[in-house]
Amino acid sequence: MRPLAFAARSLRREFRHAELATLAAALVLAVAALTAVATLASRVERALVASAAELIGGDLGIGASKPLPLEFAEEARRRGLATNLLADFPSVVFAGDRSQLCDVRASDSAFPLRGTLTVTDAAGFEKAAHAPPAGTLYADHAVLVALGVGIGARVQLGGRDLVIGGEIRKSPDSGSLFRLAPRLLVSRADAEASGLLGVGSRARYRLLVAGDESAVSAFADWAKPKLPDGAEITTVEDAQQNLRSAFERGEGFLRLAALLAALLSGVAVALAAQRFARRKVEEVALLRCLGASRGEIVSALVLELALLALPACIAGLAIGLALQQLVLSLAGGLLPGAPPGLPWGPPLAAFAVGLAVLFGFALPPLLRLRDVEPMRVFRHDVGARIRRFDALYLLPVIVGALLVLLGAGNLRLATTLSIGFAGVGLVTFVLGLAMLALVRIGSTRLRGALRFGLANLSRRRALTLLQAGALALSLTALALLGVIGPSLLERWRADLAPDTPNWFLINLQPDQHVAMQQRLHSLGAANLNLLPLAVGKLIAINGRVPNATDYQDRRAAGWINGETRVSWSEQLPPANKLLQGRWFGAHADRPELSVDRMWVDLFHLKLGDTLTLRVGEREITATITSIRGVDWDSFRANFFLMLDPASGAVLPHSFVASFHLPGDTASALAALSRDYPNVSLIDLNAVLDRVRDIVDRVTRAVAWVLGFSLLAGVLVLLAALAATADERRFEAALLRTLGAYRHQLSTAVLAEFAVLGLLAGVIAVAGAATLGSVLAHQVFRLADYAPPLAPLAAIVACAALIVALAGWVGTLRIARSAPVAVLRRG
Repeated sequence: MRPLAFAARSLRREFRHAELATLAAALVLAVAALTAVATLASRVERALVASAAELIGGDLGIGASKPLPLEFAEEARRRGLATNLLADFPSVVFAGDRSQLCDVRASDSAFPLRGTLTVTDAAGFEKAAHAPPAGTLYADHAVLVALGVGIGARVQLGGRDLVIGGEIRKSPDSGSLFRLAPRLLVSRADAEASGLLGVGSRARYRLLVAGDESAVSAFADWAKPKLPDGAEITTVEDAQQNLRSAFERGEGFLRLAALLAALLSGVAVALAAQRFARRKVEEVALLRCLGASRGEIVSALVLELALLALPACIAGLAIGLALQQLVLSLAGGLLPGAPPGLPWGPPLAAFAVGLAVLFGFALPPLLRLRDVEPMRVFRHDVGARIRRFDALYLLPVIVGALLVLLGAGNLRLATTLSIGFAGVGLVTFVLGLAMLALVRIGSTRLRGALRFGLANLSRRRALTLLQAGALALSLTALALLGVIGPSLLERWRADLAPDTPNWFLINLQPDQHVAMQQRLHSLGAANLNLLPLAVGKLIAINGRVPNATDYQDRRAAGWINGETRVSWSEQLPPANKLLQGRWFGAHADRPELSVDRMWVDLFHLKLGDTLTLRVGEREITATITSIRGVDWDSFRANFFLMLDPASGAVLPHSFVASFHLPGDTASALAALSRDYPNVSLIDLNAVLDRVRDIVDRVTRAVAWVLGFSLLAGVLVLLAALAATADERRFEAALLRTLGAYRHQLSTAVLAEFAVLGLLAGVIAVAGAATLGSVLAHQVFRLADYAPPLAPLAAIVACAALIVALAGWVGTLRIARSAPVAVLRRG
C-alpha cells in the first residue's frame, strides 16, 4: 500500500460525500474568518494607534523645561526621522483694552509631523496648514470671541504686533487633551524675538520626531540614557492614557468576535471529522483484511487530511483577504486617514491556526481507526479492540485553549471565555443525561411517532450528547455574537450620553460657588456636579510613612511623592457605587474616609485601615469606612479619596465642577472668565470627540466582524444536525419499507430535534447571559449592564424551531428516495 497515492485517490473519491465537504467548508471558513477578522482588526487597531499619534503631532516626543541639546535633533535626522521643535507656555494676548490668557505654542514650520492642523481663513474656507509664518498667528475661536476681533485683526503678544492669520479648527495637542486656556499658535521665530522664550520663561520645550517605527524605537533607546534632568519621553502609548479605556474596550470587542469565529469553526471541523471517521470504519477494516498495516492506515489518513487542508487553507486565506478589503471599501470612514498597509502576520497566523484547528480537532477520531478489527468487515457489532487513543481527545481541548489564550491577548478575556464555554459543555452533558433519563421514562407513555422520535434520543445516547453539546456551544456563541455583543456596544455608547460633561471648572472659591451655580444654570448648563477640593499630601498609611519602592505599580510614586486630592459629600456622588462598608453621615464622630477600589488595589488597603493626610497646616488621620467603585469614564468630577463632610469642611479648600454646555458657548464662557478671573475652565470636548470617534469606528468594524463569525456559527449548526444523518436516513428507509407513512417520519423527527433544540437553546441562553454579564463587568468594565432578556428568550424558541425544521427538511429528502436504494447504500 502506498499511503500518498491511496490518500489522493481516496480524497477524490470521497469529496462528494457531505462530511468531507463539510470538513473542507469548515476549514475554508475558519481560515477565511480568522484572516478577515484578524487582518481587519489589526488594520483598525494600527490605524487607531496611528491616529493616536495625532495627539502628540508625531510618533514620539521629548519634553524638557529647557531647550534640548542640538544633538537630539541631529541624531533623529541622522536616523532618517522628521523633526519638529516646539515650545509651549502661558501668556496674555491683547487687543485694544481686552486681554485673554492663552496656552501659546511656538513652533517651526514642520508642525505637525502627524495629524492635521486645520484653520479657517478670512474667507471662511477651511484648509490644512502648518505652523504660521513669522508675523502671523492662529487662534482658537474662544480667543477671537474674548478679544472681540476677527481674522485679519492685529493683536499684541509679548510686546510684538501680530496678525491673526486664521482660526484653529483642529490641531494635534502634544499628548494632552486637557487645556486650562484656549490655544494660540505662533512662529517660533516670533516667540524668540519677543523675548517670551528668554531667561525665566515658563516654557515647556519639545522635540517631536516621526518616521519608520523601527527607527523611532531605536532613537528612543538612544535618547533615554542621555535625557537631561527633568526631561521625559512621550510615546503614542502615553498619549493614549486619557483614552486608554476606549482603546482597550475597542480592541477587546474585535478580539472577542475573532475568537468566537475561530472556535465555532473548530467545532464544525470536529463534528465533520467525527462523522467522516465513522464512515471510514468499514473501509479501514477491509484494508486490514487486505494486509495494510496500522502505520500505513494512519499515514494515509493523515496525508488525506493534509491534501484537504492545504488547498482549503489557501482558499480561505484568499477569501479572507478579499473580504477584509471589501469591508474597507464598503465601510467608508472606518479607518481614520489612509488605511495602513496589509499586515502579513495575521493572515499567516490564520493559515497556521487553520491547520492546527483541522489536525487538533480531526485527528483524535481518525487515529482511533487504526484499532478497527478486520472482523468488522463481517460483523458490524465488533468495536475497536483497545481504546488506546482516548487521551488524544485532549488535543482539541488544548488547541482550543491555546487559541483562546493567544487570540484574546488579554488573560481576563481568555479566562472568562474558557471557563464560560467549558461550563456550557459541562452543563450540557449533565442536563443531557438528565433529559435522556426523563425521555426514557416519559416516552413509554406516548404512542406512535412521538414515542419513536423521543426514543431515538436515548437510543443514540453518545451521539445525542455530542449533538446537544455542539448545538449548545454554537448557539451560545451565536447569542454572544448576535445579541450580547451588540448590546455591550450599545451600553458602551450609552456611557457617552448627550449630556456628558464637556467642561471642567477649577479653583472656584467657597464664597463664589453659589453664585457660580446660578450663573451656569442661567447659561443652560446640564449635569452639573460641584464638589469641594482640598489638596494635600499622603504622609502615612496605618501610621507608617509610605515608600514608593514598596509598591510594584509605578503609579504609587505619583501619589506618595506628589499631591493628593480629597473631597467630601453628604450623599454618595453620581457615578460612584458603594462596594463595601457604609457611607458616612453629615456628622461623623471621628474622621472617616471612602477610598476608590483602585487605591485599595494599589496600596493594599482594606476597611479599618487609616490614612494620614497633611492639608495646609493641618494633619488628619481618617479610618477607611467604605470602598467605592468610580466610573471614571463618566467625565464627572470624581475623586479617589472622600472624607466625611464634618472633617472636610474645616480644611482649606476650593471647588471643582463638571457640567455640560451645548452649542457654541465661546461668548458666554469668555464673559464668565472675565467675571471670575480666578476660575480656570477646561474644555473636554476634544476628549469626548476622540472617544466618540473610537466608539463609532470600533462599532462599525465589529458589526462587519460579527457577520463573518455568524457564518461560522451557522456552519456549526448544520454540522451538528448532520452528525446522525446517515443513521436517520437508513432508519427512515427501513421504517418506510415496514409501512411507515411520511407524516409519521416527520412527526418523529420533529419531536426528536425540537427537544434537542430546546435543551441546547435554554443552556445557550443561560450561558450567553452569564458570559455577557461577566464580560461587561470584568473585561469591558461596563457598569449596570443587564443582558437583553427578550432577544435571548427568542433564541430559545428559534433554536427549537430551526433545529426541528432542519431535521424535518432532512426527512423530506429521504422520503423522496426509494427505500431500496437507501438500504443498498447503507
